[in-house]
Amino acid sequence: MHISNMTNRKTPADRIIPTYELYGEDEPASARFWVHCETIPARSSQYHWEIGLHRHDHFLQILLVTEGSGDAIFGDEIVRFEPCSVLTVPPAANHGFRFSPDINGYVFTLLASRLPVRPGEPSQLGHFLSRARITRLDEGHASSSLIRESLDRLYEEWQERRSGRAVLMEAFLATALTLTARLAGQDIGNADATDENDRRMEVLTAMMHREVRNHRPASFYAKALGISPTHLNRVVKLKAGVSTQNLVLRRLLEEAQRELLFSPGSIQEVAFRLGFADPAYFSRFFTRQTGSTPRVWKMREQQRLGERDSNDPVNEPS
Repeated sequence: MHISNMTNRKTPADRIIPTYELYGEDEPASARFWVHCETIPARSSQYHWEIGLHRHDHFLQILLVTEGSGDAIFGDEIVRFEPCSVLTVPPAANHGFRFSPDINGYVFTLLASRLPVRPGEPSQLGHFLSRARITRLDEGHASSSLIRESLDRLYEEWQERRSGRAVLMEAFLATALTLTARLAGQDIGNADATDENDRRMEVLTAMMHREVRNHRPASFYAKALGISPTHLNRVVKLKAGVSTQNLVLRRLLEEAQRELLFSPGSIQEVAFRLGFADPAYFSRFFTRQTGSTPRVWKMREQQRLGERDSNDPVNEPS
């Protein structure tokens, strides 16, 4: 299990961070629900897969990422997440997200006063809930499987609105949070050996976010981090399961997919915006990574998004 702990840094005084109960909705909703559930694509696709920096004063959020990847912005920090992961964000924490277009999973928005333990209370769960965190769920691990199953059942109960669902939802929520906090506690016990590599990955993620259109080689990032390319490659493989170069290419591909889906310009214009001098080279790069040309991929994904939007049920908060 890999845990990333983020401490929010002070936001500049002239920067206004909007406060929502549900992202992008101005109407106060606290009187209408104690838990709200939706798929990650349901809202993020409306905002080009980017959720701007914001906060929820009275709500904790849990994201279960089952497919795709992205960046979580916690205050002034950026940290990478991959499937399958649980992201927890306490009330009043500034946060935002950048998702890959193939993202899938759930977002749970929960009234803090209904949690089994309040963030910051003197307990393992209270300590866990006091900071924004990313917890990686290992495939085949019993606790990881139960966490995912509990969150799946929480979403199902919220959708189906059967009798007794409030009791069951609170039980599934308590199970998921307690087991996730337990996994975090196990990893925190080994934190001294991993903190430096976690820090390097955080810095690397932030740099790739800034430099994605400049097509920097892996050696550029290694030099910026003050380590050898070989050492950086070992760190990235340990934390992300791929080489540094493949991680850089993955980030460039995600940026290309966002541009293709939501940019009004031509594929040639997308190529130029992404730093490709030759659109034909961009097409070859994209085809190698996805198995489809940019044009074919764009048409297929736009059709898929249209079908998903038309089939998704309209969920009113309880």
